[in-house]
Amino acid sequence: MNIAVVTDSNSGISEREAKEWGIYILPMPIIIEDDIYFEGKNITKELFYNSLISGKNVSTSQPSPGNVVNLWESILNDGYDEIVYIPMSSGLSSSCHTALSLALEYKGRVEVVDNHRISVTQKHSVMEAVSLSRNNYSAFDIKRILEKNAYESSIYIAVDTLEYLKKGGRVTPAGAAVGSVLNIKPVLTIQGGKLDAFSVTRGMNKCKKKMIEAIKDDINLRFGDPSTLRIKIGAAGSFLDDEMAVKWKNEVSAAFDNIQVTYDPLAFSIGCHVGPNAIGIGVSKVVCNI
Repeated sequence: MNIAVVTDSNSGISEREAKEWGIYILPMPIIIEDDIYFEGKNITKELFYNSLISGKNVSTSQPSPGNVVNLWESILNDGYDEIVYIPMSSGLSSSCHTALSLALEYKGRVEVVDNHRISVTQKHSVMEAVSLSRNNYSAFDIKRILEKNAYESSIYIAVDTLEYLKKGGRVTPAGAAVGSVLNIKPVLTIQGGKLDAFSVTRGMNKCKKKMIEAIKDDINLRFGDPSTLRIKIGAAGSFLDDEMAVKWKNEVSAAFDNIQVTYDPLAFSIGCHVGPNAIGIGVSKVVCNI
């Protein structure tokens, strides 16, 4: 079977990586005031975060059903037998449920994977799907494997400012004001597709230590025997300064010197809630490596 792997831009996969792995990416719509952009196509991180900072109305949206179907049709018309589509978690957007409904018309030729991930852990799922397809797994079997292991992953995010959590109603104005005065930095987590509070620390350096400690606990306490595991770790961030991104990746690499660490920008759908200069880290237990 000739199987195409498709995901959306919430995975953080670059165009270069998409070409290298032979996958397709559906760009997510970004709305700034009345203008619509598409992540990874015609909007830069500078435009996105500067719009947030300046107080413009910024939001993200799910892809239109027409855009989803048009991409699937073009792929199938290119000679692929089946499609594995890995959208962002159903717990964070309705785009997955929309895709599941659309896929019913394709009678098994399009399998939509709801494995409750986003950002670096969603990327890990895509990489697994590519590897499985190269090993002659069907689209249905790839969906089954990815959904079975959906919760074998974690993401932790620390925010530099409480302003955007306040805008989203996750922190009260009074709480944000007190937090700013005391230099309180919350650490958030995404487990199974929901963004929740994890811990509170004072200062970003303590946040970094807390997140790295949490990843080590996940590996040692949740995922089984570390000596037998296949683990992927991804550093992430909404940094405006590229040097800060390199520094964060190096810090994570130093903490996990036996595991290759990648770095990717946080998806804009997360960036809307956490703002600029947030830091993130994700871990996944994988079946096979690309």
